[in-house]
Amino acid sequence: MRHHAYLKQRYRHILGDIGAIWVIIGLLILSPLLALPFYWSDRPLAPAFLWPGLALILLGAALRLQLSRDDEFSLTVPEGAVIVVLTWIAAILVGATPFMLSLGLTFTQAVFEATSGWTTTGLSVIDVEAVSPILLLYRSIIQLAGGAGFAIIMLAALTGPAGMGLSSAEGREEQLEPNVRHSAALVLRLYFAYVVFGILALRIAGMNWFDAINHAFAALSTGGFSTRAASIGYWDSAAVEIVTIVLMLLGTINFLVAYAVVRGRLAALWRTSEVQFLVFLLAVSIPTLLFGVTLSLYPTLGKALRVAVFEVVSAISTCGFATVSYVPWSAIGWLFLIGLMMVGGGSGSTAGGIKQVRIVVLMKGLLAEIRSPLMPRTAVHEPSIWQAGQQRFLQDRHIRGVALFVFLYALVFAFGSGVIVASGYSLREGMFEFASSLSTIGLSVGVTAPDAPLSVLWVETLGMFLGRLEFFAVITGIAKFLNDGRVLLFERTK
Repeated sequence: MRHHAYLKQRYRHILGDIGAIWVIIGLLILSPLLALPFYWSDRPLAPAFLWPGLALILLGAALRLQLSRDDEFSLTVPEGAVIVVLTWIAAILVGATPFMLSLGLTFTQAVFEATSGWTTTGLSVIDVEAVSPILLLYRSIIQLAGGAGFAIIMLAALTGPAGMGLSSAEGREEQLEPNVRHSAALVLRLYFAYVVFGILALRIAGMNWFDAINHAFAALSTGGFSTRAASIGYWDSAAVEIVTIVLMLLGTINFLVAYAVVRGRLAALWRTSEVQFLVFLLAVSIPTLLFGVTLSLYPTLGKALRVAVFEVVSAISTCGFATVSYVPWSAIGWLFLIGLMMVGGGSGSTAGGIKQVRIVVLMKGLLAEIRSPLMPRTAVHEPSIWQAGQQRFLQDRHIRGVALFVFLYALVFAFGSGVIVASGYSLREGMFEFASSLSTIGLSVGVTAPDAPLSVLWVETLGMFLGRLEFFAVITGIAKFLNDGRVLLFERTK
């Protein structure tokens, strides 16, 4: 009974925090309506945003007010995982409503589109050329918010210490400052400074204001939603591509590194292990795609080089913008893009994938294992990596945790690819499309479409969800919620 009372008290605070985040999500769903004065012809779409947004705000406010929160209450990581999972599920389900009400999408299609938006994936089942500006802006806004993360937004917006539990559960363990809330506020300031820069730079490069806003949101969130069916290829502009590449790289570099650079510690950029690994990947992948794929497909060296550089950066940053179709590419091009998508971007960034730092950790662990028998028996050697200019030594438990994550990632990748292949697609199509889903990228070879089998859309939806929140947070959150729910219901009925 004491445990029952303890859980009941804890869940009052947990549900109060969930309510606070639901209010924020509701406001985000309403936010496209601010653009109605500029697109007055879209006013019939207002109820599609108004009703779900207001409903979530009212429900969230009721939870927050009724389940008051102790200022000294601090979340554990499992409790943070419960909040994160329930928050994201609500965001996806309620966020799908505008697509159903305005476009007439089925439940499956609407949930897919909303999941792709919130998780910053960028795969789509709608014709963007036929969609109203308000809906296009809505897609970009939810990508921008999803890239920042609900945990970061809440911690920056609310008072009181939520502790490390909430940010850690959403894969944001690293902090810019010792104070978690202050650190979250600094992340948002950096993020929105990038956004302002991106909008202005894309406007100067040749986009109109509407396209510049949408593409800056999508590039920095590494989301990839575009206002054009041909994505960045619509402009066929070197200037637009250069600016977009810069924005994608800013989105994929750890905010901790960016903060160190802003503070004048320029050496931290190069001394960071995952930045070094990123440079290595770019140096290997770009020439490989240039000489192995693009040089034989496109008419000039300049065009071939532009395509190779842009597509490599888009894949490794997990952004998903494209300038060309991949259908005519050879198998080596598909293989490299699949590999880059699975590696993904930097930790503590908006990017998805396994994350570069995990690959670096595994490489360091492998080298240490190979060197160990060759060293003197009394020698002590711990592998290390550099993060934001600071050296971090790796213990066996760190390497084991990363290895288990990568193993689970590979299992899910094999399962999802198998489902797509079983639905009638080729092996390379299944692997490419599910790698894009699981790493929250959005590059497509044509598998994802409104008429795609339900099995394909649902397995990709699951992949996007798991890829954005990372597996252990989802597993921990669901397991704790079900176990605690069983205890509460059992004790109550007993």
